[in-house]
Amino acid sequence: MHKVLILGAGKIGSLISGLLAETGDYEVHVADVNGEVARSVVAAHGLDNLHAHGFDAGNPAALAAHLKAHPVDAVVSSLPYYCNVVVAEAARAAGIHYFDLTEDVAVTRAVRKLADGADTAFVPQCGLAPGFISIAANALIGHFDELRSVKLRVGALPQHPNNVLKYSLTWSTEGLINEYGNPCEALVDGRAVEVAPLEGLEEIEIDGTAYEAFNTSGGLGSLGETYGDRAQTMDYKTIRYPGHCGQMRLLMNDLKLNHDRATLKRILENAVPQTLQDVVIVYVAVTGRQEGELREENYVSKIYPQVIAGRLWSAIQVTTAAGITAVVDLVLSHPGRYRGFVRQEDFKLVDVLDNRFGRHYAVGGNKDVSARMVVAGQTGQQRANGAAR
Repeated sequence: MHKVLILGAGKIGSLISGLLAETGDYEVHVADVNGEVARSVVAAHGLDNLHAHGFDAGNPAALAAHLKAHPVDAVVSSLPYYCNVVVAEAARAAGIHYFDLTEDVAVTRAVRKLADGADTAFVPQCGLAPGFISIAANALIGHFDELRSVKLRVGALPQHPNNVLKYSLTWSTEGLINEYGNPCEALVDGRAVEVAPLEGLEEIEIDGTAYEAFNTSGGLGSLGETYGDRAQTMDYKTIRYPGHCGQMRLLMNDLKLNHDRATLKRILENAVPQTLQDVVIVYVAVTGRQEGELREENYVSKIYPQVIAGRLWSAIQVTTAAGITAVVDLVLSHPGRYRGFVRQEDFKLVDVLDNRFGRHYAVGGNKDVSARMVVAGQTGQQRANGAAR
């Protein structure tokens, strides 16, 4: 039985813990700075293989002491991004696997340095975006002989928006502000560049509904580096309902709240409600040449809230937790296959969707024909032939 430590018992950590423990194949230890929160997660499941702990994982000495007293095979951080370097350092010292959900570029670079020469796997940027979006894009890219453009678009949206932002808080507020306020990585004319957040505004229509998309930080993951010598353009943008970007520009740029993020966090959490009635949209478009012809292929999927272990979880909780647990399961199920710094695109889409945790991406999602084609590994030509039949 694999032993795993989950750090953080909040919106995502609680579902990660439950998913792993409910299989019976994992001994799961969930820890939070508030021990009562961790104990409530354990009580909700009533499983002998799920254990609660209370300590400050941001304290290197406390974390090292806990890992010494309770040895595990892997540590999964669902803590705020700024805590993850400490966790990665502790994982390297303990000789265990490391996984996180960070979208922060600087944190990922630090984790990569720590992973150099490690015999265990260091897998940052798991979850949805970065995470699953890179895995889906990589599957499409594999269908092309030459690449022209790669577009990654993801949105976690309320199903029924009714405020001026047309948004509800479905994710960490600190993480959201970080994505909206930090420089974004992209490929432009074959060169790696930084582009401004909340810029690059474009319109997208999916299933008859109009959306907007704009630059946000971190979602590209390592994909730009992996294919930087092949693609002419590549970028990641967040999907929102029309008008959201303009309102966030007012708050962050015109009112200068990007320089006072604590105040912005208080404003958002006081004014913008949370919701479990959300929808996650995953959209990838790849253009390039196949057999000498210029073609485009798409992956389009919508995922809705799901009932897991008798409780309703939001779509963003499901997609984030399913993404990281699938990767954890794949790494621990194949000893020696993954070591050092592991990119999201090192995992195959078909393996993730066939996984017992990754399958949650297919429940209420992947209804689009193009998504099913990608999973099956069919090329644009095969799709055309199939349609003709």
